[in-house]
Amino acid sequence: MMTRKNKALAGVTGAAAAAILFAIVPQFEGTILRGYLDPVGIPTKCMGDTTDVEVGRHYTEAECRASLEDELIAHAEPVLACVPQLAGRTYQLAASVSFAYNIGSGAFCGSTAARRFRAGDWWGGCKAFNESDSGRPQWVTARGRVLPGLVKRRAAERALCETGLAP
Repeated sequence: MMTRKNKALAGVTGAAAAAILFAIVPQFEGTILRGYLDPVGIPTKCMGDTTDVEVGRHYTEAECRASLEDELIAHAEPVLACVPQLAGRTYQLAASVSFAYNIGSGAFCGSTAARRFRAGDWWGGCKAFNESDSGRPQWVTARGRVLPGLVKRRAAERALCETGLAP
């Protein structure tokens, strides 16, 4: 069996979706070349990576880039497994992987967005990234606090998701 270390994100998501992810995730997450605690106290490194973090340790750009690719693959594979309809849908897939990278693959797979994508409701799935059926904001809080960065991220992910959809 092939491990993530032997895979490339482009092989999992396609080259276009991979290029989008490598461009947008660092914009959403920022790049900090050390281990630190995020705004809600979660140990984090590099570009939002919360795996195997040593708070205070310095990381190289190459380590961070490799870590980002590994983590994007770790999120893309379950996203595609739970919503196979995303395969070949560059913008919706990239937005979904970015969303899952932030909320977790399990949360994504259980989300209204994933449910709607599986049913072929692309507009409804994209809308569910940041808006509930009642019109209230969703997926913009962390530990009970609305975070302005999440509000912006969800709006950008939704806009990306809606790219190329027929009216």
